[in-house]
Amino acid sequence: MILIAYMTHHVVYVVGHMNPDTDSVCSAIVFAHLLNEWRKKDGLIKLDKEAVPAIQGEPNPETKFVLEKFGFDVPEILDDAEGKTLALVDFSDKSQAPKNIDKAEIVAIVDHHKIGDITTPNPILFVNLPVGCTGTVLKLLFDWTGVEITKELAGLMLASILSDTVIFKSATTTELDKKVAEELAKIAGIEDITKFGIDVKSKLSDVSGLSAREIITRDFKDFDMGGKKVGIGQIELIDLNLIKDRIDEIYEEMKKMKEEGGYAGIFLMLTDIMKEGTELLVITDYPQVVEIAFGKKLEGKSVWLEGVMSRKKQVVPPLQKAFEQV
Repeated sequence: MILIAYMTHHVVYVVGHMNPDTDSVCSAIVFAHLLNEWRKKDGLIKLDKEAVPAIQGEPNPETKFVLEKFGFDVPEILDDAEGKTLALVDFSDKSQAPKNIDKAEIVAIVDHHKIGDITTPNPILFVNLPVGCTGTVLKLLFDWTGVEITKELAGLMLASILSDTVIFKSATTTELDKKVAEELAKIAGIEDITKFGIDVKSKLSDVSGLSAREIITRDFKDFDMGGKKVGIGQIELIDLNLIKDRIDEIYEEMKKMKEEGGYAGIFLMLTDIMKEGTELLVITDYPQVVEIAFGKKLEGKSVWLEGVMSRKKQVVPPLQKAFEQV
């Protein structure tokens, strides 16, 4: 039995991380629905206010495509947590939270990343599993509680899984992700999971209308690595040729961001979905970390990393260890 005390706030905002991606946005919508259904069931969860999905910025084209396909509006923007009641999805790091997170009341966290540095004074609903997507975790919560999954919600969770696991090609993919995706596809009425996954992922490949900084920051996260500030971005492409003519422009913008933000290094993963690898653009005060982390010496602006698809599992951990050595 899970019990969360009654809150006095007007609503519970369910929000994902900064630079929202498909998993964070869809998970906010899905978990808000689940919380509201839980309110109707005695003994599971006690919230006296409505759960409302929110996001910390404009959704990317992939996410907009998914929301439109399954008939959902873009959630409202939440950029200041002060005085609010929050449920967090797809993150538990303060660096990814709305400002004034320390002045908010957090009642739940559902995630699939490493445990972050957000703490609470009271016990809360906290579910974090080592799977490829928060959508997978949420599907299990639906199964556990017996709350019905609609066709539309199933579509959101399926799209999230296919997005986060890069159509099951990412190193973060588990057999549970695949099993859950098959179950969700049946509910959503999607017969060809791979084709649907390509339809979803292809929406991020068109970068023609984006500035260099928008490309870098579309999916960008800050990390503390050995006491040094490090930024790592990722953009997934059907073909790296779509961006090859803009590499110099992007690299110069990375330099500007490094100086403006006081970074020890900025890394941009240009991930080729079809070739299953990443061209890693690097600007750093410590170029040796590339060789320490990946066994390949940085020559020029970038290095090709065969088979590297996941920032969370294949880039962050080795870079973390490398920066701790320099």
